[in-house]
Amino acid sequence: MKTIAWNERRYFGGLDWASDHHDVIVVDDQGAVVCELRFEHTATGWAELRKKLRAYEPLAVAVETNQGLAVEQLLAAGYTVYPVNPKSASRYRERKAPSGVKDDRLDAWSMGDALRVDGQGWKALAPDDPLIVELRLLTRDEVALIEQRTALVNQLQCALREYYPAALQAFSDWTCPATWAFIEAFPTPEVLAKAGKRRWEKFLHTHQLWREATAEKRLATFAAATDLQGSAAAVAAKSLLAVALAKLLRTLEAQLRLYRERIAETFRNHPDHDLFGSLPGAGPKLAPRLCAEIGAQRARFETAESLQSYAGTAPVTYQSGQIEKHLVRRACAPALRAAVHHWAEHSRHKCAWAETYYQAHREKGQSHACALRCLGQRWLKIFWKMWQTNTPYDEALHQRNQHKHGSWVLQLKPAETD
Repeated sequence: MKTIAWNERRYFGGLDWASDHHDVIVVDDQGAVVCELRFEHTATGWAELRKKLRAYEPLAVAVETNQGLAVEQLLAAGYTVYPVNPKSASRYRERKAPSGVKDDRLDAWSMGDALRVDGQGWKALAPDDPLIVELRLLTRDEVALIEQRTALVNQLQCALREYYPAALQAFSDWTCPATWAFIEAFPTPEVLAKAGKRRWEKFLHTHQLWREATAEKRLATFAAATDLQGSAAAVAAKSLLAVALAKLLRTLEAQLRLYRERIAETFRNHPDHDLFGSLPGAGPKLAPRLCAEIGAQRARFETAESLQSYAGTAPVTYQSGQIEKHLVRRACAPALRAAVHHWAEHSRHKCAWAETYYQAHREKGQSHACALRCLGQRWLKIFWKMWQTNTPYDEALHQRNQHKHGSWVLQLKPAETD
């Protein structure tokens, strides 16, 4: 696509998107509205938009999102897309209508005119390569499925608490598929009691739950299952729910396995596989997520600070008069923030310097989350240099750099390990 100098642009558009229709307003370089259109979110609707806007090309369009089918259609049509933060979009609307009035046309117009006035400092959306897009969608959907699994596990435990306390006493980790199999095999305390010791032992051995340290205690819990249970009505109703939830969890776990296989395959085909795979503590789960969220466009983050801000590890400074505060950055990429948080936690167990760095911040009185955020900030600075130079992580090289620059981490006593 040919690059157009900002001072050569004559038309600016704003798109307010919805699930079934969209509103577009185009203004000229003087701010006059030259085109407005509401169209359906259909193939015919998008064709109508392209036909109507042909007279205003090359066109820059502001939209309150950076992903989704609407953005894909705008890019495919050849428009330059400028994503707008929802908070900024709200402020631009208030600038046009301080009274607080809101409608779709106003949203589209305020963004289009904001692009005309302030857009020279905005960054146009650069399309990611298809492999990154697929990996990002897969990893985000995997996280969403994990969250659904957590919700189902909580519902299952809640149901068991009402009629089957012995099951909760016997097992602590209800994300383990063997516990769901237990509910399917022994849905009520009566069924468990009637099954007898031989079947209990067979179940524990079959599902690799037999441990010498815990076996006798579990068997004793099974034997006393009917001593404390819900009423007959509660058992009849809640056992049906428990079995249903156990079966849902089994189905969900099978789909999660398919997702992990696809993620591993997609990540393996990415050119930055070895780079992200070399990060200590990232492993097969976090490395693809980091790759998906950061992407492959080196020019997108010109400095380490820009990447740190995007990931939410860099604090926000509030200064007014003699007051100066440093606050947690909320405006960031939530999926990347979560991935960096988990990565920082796992890196503590892989790198001695990372654990030392974390403990130093804990000794300053910082919380666990704050110390991990500081460690993540440090890791992203290291990663940015690796990323820009296409150099996988090398622990020996990092230690040499620490000695070369006299890092304060070297002056600290290494964290003791058990």
